[in-house]
Amino acid sequence: MYGLIDCNNFFVSCERVRHPELVGRPVIVLSNNDGCAVAMSNEAKALGIKRGSPLFKVKDIVERHGVVTLSGDHRFYSAVSARVMETLGGFDMPLEVYSIDEAFLILPPDLGDPQGFGRYVVQQVREKVGVPVSMGIAPSRTLAKMASHFAKKYPGYQGSCMIDTEDKRLKALELTPVDDVWGIGRRVAPKLVAMGVRTALDYSRLPLATVKKMTGVNGERTWRELAGEDCVETIDKAAANKSIMASRSFERDIYALSELEQAVAAFTSIIGKKLRRQKGFAASLGVFLATNRFHTRDPQFSGSLEAPLEEASNYTPDLATAAVAILRRLYRRGYGYKRAGVYVAKVVPGDAVQPGLFDDLEARRKRQKLMEVADALNAATPGNPAVRMASIGDGLVSMTRHEHSSSINKHSNKDSRLTSFMTVL
Repeated sequence: MYGLIDCNNFFVSCERVRHPELVGRPVIVLSNNDGCAVAMSNEAKALGIKRGSPLFKVKDIVERHGVVTLSGDHRFYSAVSARVMETLGGFDMPLEVYSIDEAFLILPPDLGDPQGFGRYVVQQVREKVGVPVSMGIAPSRTLAKMASHFAKKYPGYQGSCMIDTEDKRLKALELTPVDDVWGIGRRVAPKLVAMGVRTALDYSRLPLATVKKMTGVNGERTWRELAGEDCVETIDKAAANKSIMASRSFERDIYALSELEQAVAAFTSIIGKKLRRQKGFAASLGVFLATNRFHTRDPQFSGSLEAPLEEASNYTPDLATAAVAILRRLYRRGYGYKRAGVYVAKVVPGDAVQPGLFDDLEARRKRQKLMEVADALNAATPGNPAVRMASIGDGLVSMTRHEHSSSINKHSNKDSRLTSFMTVL
């Protein structure tokens, strides 16, 4: 059996950890540059605010109902996520981290009361971290994910829903729209609905030949999972990252090369951390730039440039040096750039990196140790890195809109609960 633990309204729940006065109030967390809503509390959802809604379009609702709007603080959310996963890891069961707010526990066959255990997990995460979670339990990961939605939606489950009988499985499939099924892509769902397949139950009753023709291998896997067959491969999020990207849309058009260099250095720092986390190395590095396509009267440019590294690396200073060199080749004077990013198209494992004949292995070891120390220090101060490269300068702060940051608005009073939480982290 699989248990899918899903944090409820995760970004909003994180904000409520450090601002308990927001509990019960309508809250939305905004995307980069405060453009649109990416997370909403249940109270905000009840007002009709949906994920992806541009802030200017829901401004009347926000003002009329006193909706609290917050700029996203993703460093803090990552820190809370790490604490959630640490708590789940304490149950001494195989743990598969799927995303920042979701993870699977593989439950042993001799677990006496899985649903009761699920309620215990929900309680422990709430007590130790402060965020509410739901747990779905089922014989396949797809059904477990479906069960977690019911656990979240219906309070009677007390946070834990289990699909362990045929009747429960059929009922769950009947109540789940086909476009809400994990594994059904956005492009495929409208085609299925057009042919009368509106629920997961309808999909599960399609002939296998039809499923293969319409949805391919992934759709077939989902079809089998809905029948209770365990056929999704083990989820290893880090190992699955064959490429990595860090990018941002800026609040204003950026003309100066020096500012773009700071942004690229900041992006590269993010990529270096992600590479080290999964013990991967970048074999090449790419940079892209794009002007604001909505400024139709201004000259437009969009382009990218990629170059191989002399030696595969996850050492942030080396990556930053290479990225800035690529940026200088790509940059064109006179254009106002709205978006930029750095990407690694090929991530290679550490055991695949071959040292050169004249490589200084001792210097490489020292660089690796330096990065380990820097990552450890930064992990201890989420939201405010203790160590960063001088080339980053102010990084993205001056280029990104954070008018609704919880650190500068009226909800910035931190209580002792946040202080103790940050100490634990």
